[in-house]
Amino acid sequence: MTISAPVFSERDNAQGALFMTLSMAGFAFNDALMKWVMADIGLFQSIALRGLFAVPLMLLWFLLRGGWQTRTTIPTQMKHGSVWLRVIGEVGGTYFFLTALSQMLLANVTAVLQILPLTITLTAAFIFGERVGWRRYVAILVGFIGVLMIIQPGGEEFSSASIYALICTAFLTLRDMATRKLPSGVSSSLVSVMTAIAITIMGLIGASFDPWIAVETTVWIGLLIAAILVLMGYQFSVLAMRHGDVGFVAPFRYSILIWALILGYLAFGNVPNTLAIIGAVIVVGSGLFTFYRERLSARKASISTASSSA
Repeated sequence: MTISAPVFSERDNAQGALFMTLSMAGFAFNDALMKWVMADIGLFQSIALRGLFAVPLMLLWFLLRGGWQTRTTIPTQMKHGSVWLRVIGEVGGTYFFLTALSQMLLANVTAVLQILPLTITLTAAFIFGERVGWRRYVAILVGFIGVLMIIQPGGEEFSSASIYALICTAFLTLRDMATRKLPSGVSSSLVSVMTAIAITIMGLIGASFDPWIAVETTVWIGLLIAAILVLMGYQFSVLAMRHGDVGFVAPFRYSILIWALILGYLAFGNVPNTLAIIGAVIVVGSGLFTFYRERLSARKASISTASSSA
């Protein structure tokens, strides 16, 4: 017996696209708030204090999604190595992303991270032996050229923060590859809670080595809103994938670049230079082409399987 993929209407796809756009808005506004907060109280204190809001919110979300029903299996779920690899990837990605964000333009660091679909495809080919055609390899190469145009080695825009952004993509690639290997019995909400706790602990450890800065009321409010926005980003991302076809909805992830450009200009008065904007367009175009080729390959494989079983 074959299980057909769900069929989504135009209205479903429109809702999915809206949810994905709202998800990316949540993440972009969170990034802008964290950039603003870090200018006042530093990296680690910002991470630690945001975590004091984020962890309870994540726990509440976990319980509302039925997490209390799986409490007896939580120790078993936590034993899987892929769970901890994902947590490591998220913690490392958070540190290097926020370090880069504190020193780079919001739009630039966001654009660099759009190389992630390409690094995942490349990693899947070399580590897991997934078949990748020459067209996707060319798209990956073009995408990396786009990243070089964004970070501009040797130019005035280049700094160690650009290297941090690239290291961030490596950690996030590890996170997403580990996610692929998560057993079906592992709760995604549980992994989110574990990640939030681990990131908060990282922030607390780092903050213990720095002078503690008095936090103003406006900063507390900003941290609370940032924590809510992170949860909103995750929630709308899940809703997007449940309400629309992946092939239609997923490209709306790139709307985060539009949000980052708008927020970067309105909040910080920053606009990327022409070369960086061209590089961002190239990265997005390469990602969209790679995604299209992956969907095409999956469709051909599905047709081939259906034909052989007929």
